[in-house]
Amino acid sequence: MTSKMDRRKQYTRMVLKESLLKLLQEKSISSITIKEICETADINRSTYYAHYSNQYELLETIEEEFIEDLVATLGRYNFSKEEEALQMTEKLFDFLADRNGICKILLSENTDMYFLKKGMGITHEFIFKNWITDGTIDEETYEYINMFMVSGSIHVIKNWLENGMDKTPGEMAGILHHFINRGLSGVR
Repeated sequence: MTSKMDRRKQYTRMVLKESLLKLLQEKSISSITIKEICETADINRSTYYAHYSNQYELLETIEEEFIEDLVATLGRYNFSKEEEALQMTEKLFDFLADRNGICKILLSENTDMYFLKKGMGITHEFIFKNWITDGTIDEETYEYINMFMVSGSIHVIKNWLENGMDKTPGEMAGILHHFINRGLSGVR
């Protein structure tokens, strides 16, 4: 009996998540009502409230699951040297390409800023953490440079997804890696 109930709960949560993602393609999280989510999911409100208190909590659950999956995927690799950063960046683009639909929604203006900020933290953790190791740049300057690179990378990813992933993950990783290591002077 317990496993049947667990499956029912899992199914309900899956349908609610899918319904919210569908609605987020058309409108912002702040304008989506619980009633709309329930109608889209064909679930009554009391069932919804048995799982989530509001639409923001449901969105946060979707974001957290995506981020956990991303961290678990990238965590399987131990790239720390500069030349391995290109491989990690390609793994990131592979992951995003495989989940481009949900990723586009979570990076859209229709969600809150949490996912974007968390994504920036992950990009820093897995790609830029070991970028400058020679100690020639003071920590404050490094933080500004890092913020510039991470923000730019997130927006490059967002643009790539919105453009239908017009380049392969390997090509995108190469572009980003080349720019990060050589700046505009390396682009010809």
